[in-house]
Amino acid sequence: MTETYVRAGKVNVIAKGSDVRVQERTLAPGNEIPWHYHTLVTDTTYCIEGTVRIEMLDPQEQVVITRGQSHAVPPNRPHRITPEGECPCRFLLVQGVGKYDRHPAEDLEAVRN
Repeated sequence: MTETYVRAGKVNVIAKGSDVRVQERTLAPGNEIPWHYHTLVTDTTYCIEGTVRIEMLDPQEQVVITRGQSHAVPPNRPHRITPEGECPCRFLLVQGVGKYDRHPAEDLEAVRN
């Protein structure tokens, strides 16, 4: 059974339309946006403050971005976001263009089969 997703950290919704969402997110050490994927939208993370770690699967990869840097995760690629180190991170999360969907990473096998 899949647990209900609870947004970690501080969330400030900047824009929400039918095909794009923009949020300002702040994660403290120990917080995470857990493993998940999207089938229609790209997640683009733009670091505002601190250091953001984006871990991805298929293939396994880790990207660390600092203030002023960004990284895009394409549809169907499982990923999670955490702060790097002992300081909080603040970032913009741009999701689009397309109808928003979010799936826990454990659901990925069902989609592939």
